[in-house]
Amino acid sequence: MTPMNPNTSSSSRFRTPMDWRSFWADFVLVGLVSGPLAAPFLAVAPLPILPQIADIIYFMGNHVCPQPEMGLELWSPHLMAVCMRCYGTLMGLIAMRYWVAKHQGQGRYWLHQYGWLGFIATLLLCLVYPFELYAQIWGWWNYQNSVVTLFGLVSGLGLGAYIMPLLHRKSASDNFEF
Repeated sequence: MTPMNPNTSSSSRFRTPMDWRSFWADFVLVGLVSGPLAAPFLAVAPLPILPQIADIIYFMGNHVCPQPEMGLELWSPHLMAVCMRCYGTLMGLIAMRYWVAKHQGQGRYWLHQYGWLGFIATLLLCLVYPFELYAQIWGWWNYQNSVVTLFGLVSGLGLGAYIMPLLHRKSASDNFEF
């Protein structure tokens, strides 16, 4: 047992160093999830800078989403910045972020621990997104928000199952390899 310094508060003795990789990954994820939802409301805001922020969000959405014109209409006539397929992917990433915080990437379903087989399973889950998009383009079914959200969610779960334990591992000594 180490002697306690009387000038040190009890809360500082238990403070752990900040994991900046995890912090920035969460910061980006919050921006990715909140931006498409906020864009329609920022676009109609009466304050001078907010519509320009909405334009930036819409610009990014137009470059990452294959069908931004299929976004939900949250504030007429403004749509979400991405379609529900892309937003479903973000919801899958949020779910995996929650599960990695809860289980620290140690559950059976974390694919990084299965090496190449886990990588292939993750890749197949991520390919559900483009498969659904091409099935829609080929005329196998029409665009439906519930269908595309589900396919995006599965892809987000696959992507998150592999990258979340990498981004949010406990220490730098935890090496995940194929």
